[in-house]
Amino acid sequence: MTCYSDHYVLICSTCQGTMPAEAAQDALDAQLPDGFETRMVACMAGCERAMTVGFQAAGKAQYLFGDIKTSHDLDALVEFATQFGDSDDGWTSASDRPPALFAKTLSRIPALPTRGTL
Repeated sequence: MTCYSDHYVLICSTCQGTMPAEAAQDALDAQLPDGFETRMVACMAGCERAMTVGFQAAGKAQYLFGDIKTSHDLDALVEFATQFGDSDDGWTSASDRPPALFAKTLSRIPALPTRGTL
C-alpha cells in the first residue's frame, strides 16, 4: 500500500450543507489512503456550494471541491485522493477525475514555484 506523506484534505467547518463537516471528516478518515490527513478549516469561501473540501500537498496543485453532500461524493473524494497522491505535481484533468466530481471542481491552483524556477 502506498503511503502519501504531507497530503491534506481540508474540510470547511463553517459550511452548513446537508452533511455535517464532522461526519464527512469521520468518513474520510476511515477511507483515505495512508499518509493523508484531514484538517478542519474555518472557511474556504465556497459558501454558495457547501460543503467545500480542498486538497493540499507541498509541490502540488491545490484543489477545491464544492457541493459535497452524499456518501457517493465522499467516495469520489477518496478515489481522487489516490489520483492526487500518485501524481508528481497534483495536476489532473477534469476527464480523469471521478465523474461525481466533474461539476463540483471549484478551483485548481498551480503549485507554488520552488526557489529558482518560474
